[in-house]
Amino acid sequence: MYTLALAPEWLSPDYLISHFGLVGILVIVFAESGLFAFLPGDSLLFTAGLFTASGDISEPLWLVCTLIVAAAILGDQVGYLIGKFFGPKLFSRPNSRLFKRENLDAAHDFMDKHGPKAIVLARFVPIIRTFAPMVAGAGAMKYRTFLAFNIIGGTVWGAGVTLLGYNLGQFDFIKNNIEAIFIGIVLVSVIPVIFEVLKARKQKKAAGAGAPAAVGRQREAEPQASGRGRHAKR
Repeated sequence: MYTLALAPEWLSPDYLISHFGLVGILVIVFAESGLFAFLPGDSLLFTAGLFTASGDISEPLWLVCTLIVAAAILGDQVGYLIGKFFGPKLFSRPNSRLFKRENLDAAHDFMDKHGPKAIVLARFVPIIRTFAPMVAGAGAMKYRTFLAFNIIGGTVWGAGVTLLGYNLGQFDFIKNNIEAIFIGIVLVSVIPVIFEVLKARKQKKAAGAGAPAAVGRQREAEPQASGRGRHAKR
């Protein structure tokens, strides 16, 4: 069996699959798609493909992929409804650890940048994939549009990553270096999040530096304007 040193044991794909099987995979996929971030979605799907190839998951590949896709789509549906009916209230509490305002803002910026296709792209970005459907619901994205992109995203991500693990699991090199591969998946998944965080901080610093400069220019302009006013009176 395989372990991932970077994650707590109870969140490692190996632990989840060995203890809960396919049901555990479906619960995690459903939850991460619209309820809770910081779950091992990408590595879990990859491991599900590996375990299906090795026989540790006894269900056939087509059934594993079908159920994972269904769980991913349903999870996003729940996230959309949460955003539509409870979004503003959930993210209005400043001390909330789960529904942090910055997570919502990051997902909102991602949606603004990519439009409806963000529902598909967000599947491959941790944290963003959890909050993107909530933003879609809170932002009143048309349900038909959301549903179409949700189905595409859930299928490409859920089946695609699982099939990737299944096919690569046929090679001994992959089996013998599985922990390094898991670490690589985690790092690749986190890179977009780090990039967005650094970008947001840079923009905040630029805005903070620009505000005092603008105030200074305004103060410099005021004496000149008042001076012109006195000359005009004379």
